[in-house]
Amino acid sequence: MKLNTTRIWLGGIAGGVLWNIWSTLIGIRQAPFYDAMQKAGLFLKAPRYPFFIAQWIIMVFVLSILIAYLYAWTRATSGPGLKTALKVGMIAGFFAGFPGNFAQAAWSPAPRMLPLGWMLDLWGGAILAAVAAGFLYKE
Repeated sequence: MKLNTTRIWLGGIAGGVLWNIWSTLIGIRQAPFYDAMQKAGLFLKAPRYPFFIAQWIIMVFVLSILIAYLYAWTRATSGPGLKTALKVGMIAGFFAGFPGNFAQAAWSPAPRMLPLGWMLDLWGGAILAAVAAGFLYKE
């Protein structure tokens, strides 16, 4: 089976745009929690890594391209379309977003709304990326 890598990259980049928009919306909703945790001394006032936001954006694009590849590989056995894209996105998002944030919710002194938001960011973003890949991919 030969994959259409041009369409995979197109779907991955489109998915990355959608995911970054979603991530920004989640971040805006969580900003008051970040501020409170920084004032309480539980979060750093500045990121540990330089240019963290740029690195996050690039990472989301890389993940979206990988999810587009997963969709292209999966459609050979599950068939093309929204149903397959949703399955791929939900599985990838679960792997990325659930375990670590469940542990954060259990053990971190931060409000549970933060790990919930982080999980929704990763899970929802992965679904959006997979749906974009599914919509744009053609053999």
